[in-house]
Amino acid sequence: MKILVFNWQDIKNPQAGGAEVHFHEIFSRVVKLGHEVTLYCSSFQGSQPEETINGVRVIREGGRYFFNVNVPLRYWKQFKHEKFDIVIDDTNKIPFFTPLFVREPLYFIIHHLFDKAIFKEAPLPLALYVFLMEKLGIAVARWKRIPTMVVSPSTRAEVLEKGFRNEDIEFAYNCVDHNLHHPAGIPRSAVPMIGYFGRLKKYKSADHLLQAFVRVKSEIPDLKLIVIGDGDYRRHLEQLAHNLGIENDVRFTGYVDESEKVKLLQQIWFMVNTSSKEGWGLTVVEANACGTTVLGSNVPGLRDAIKNGETGLLYEYGNIDELTKKILMLINDPDLRNRLAQNAIAFSKTFDWNVVAKQVVELLEKRIGHKR
Repeated sequence: MKILVFNWQDIKNPQAGGAEVHFHEIFSRVVKLGHEVTLYCSSFQGSQPEETINGVRVIREGGRYFFNVNVPLRYWKQFKHEKFDIVIDDTNKIPFFTPLFVREPLYFIIHHLFDKAIFKEAPLPLALYVFLMEKLGIAVARWKRIPTMVVSPSTRAEVLEKGFRNEDIEFAYNCVDHNLHHPAGIPRSAVPMIGYFGRLKKYKSADHLLQAFVRVKSEIPDLKLIVIGDGDYRRHLEQLAHNLGIENDVRFTGYVDESEKVKLLQQIWFMVNTSSKEGWGLTVVEANACGTTVLGSNVPGLRDAIKNGETGLLYEYGNIDELTKKILMLINDPDLRNRLAQNAIAFSKTFDWNVVAKQVVELLEKRIGHKR
């Protein structure tokens, strides 16, 4: 197959997150299975206009905020002449409206719908624009009955609620590279240490963790927090840590490479995910694969990735009191931590990128055959 994919960003983009990891892990393996993949995405400072990453041809053009305008123009100028077998719209926030101009068989990938959660992230004018564009894009996809891959049961429920047909929905789960993420005998921190891992975005609500941390530290004075990741909300979080008087107990790592990330995930006693909404919870299963349990908010995506009481714990999003109590529970109960961690390792092994890549190839070939 000759496959064309539209996505706002690629794996090297500084703003890349779970959606970009999902694409790259699956489609770099699709290339190894004998297929040709081209990704068209936005550029970023210092990026090359075109390069090959793990066999995937990456073409970059346009800025972060108006890349959607480039997509139909580049399609009519170049891509429609290159005889692709299928086009994939890797939908994230602002849609490309591909059903209105793409002539090849089309498949959607939907990670999660921002819906009203965008108002927690962006200023009102921008949030309203994203909200309305996403709503219109989903309406077009539903009207055209475009087959769609989703990454979790929560996302499936979302798109069904928006009017998609059940028979048009398939799963393409987020998974784990088990060659990289696995227990490696790295000892836990000698002092109590908890962690946050993920992009630092406003809607992910890492400020809730800082507020809970202050309360827990009043009972456990030697407690430390490590924040793994980067993003445009980092400066706010660093200022909040200063205002709360905990800047000496909180370490912001910024971006770290994969080996350092795995090391840190094994050093912390457990991870906390405070997000208001996720498509799945890729960071959760990566931590699980390293032998680390996760305490997460009971929201779409995270409630799929965390089996409450089995592989981790859930708390009511935004409830700082409950978050505080459950952090204390996990710190003070090593038997509970260890039981959850062992179950988490077993759970993570059920998610394998190689398996999903083969499933995606089967879905795309079926779509091509049906369209023909």
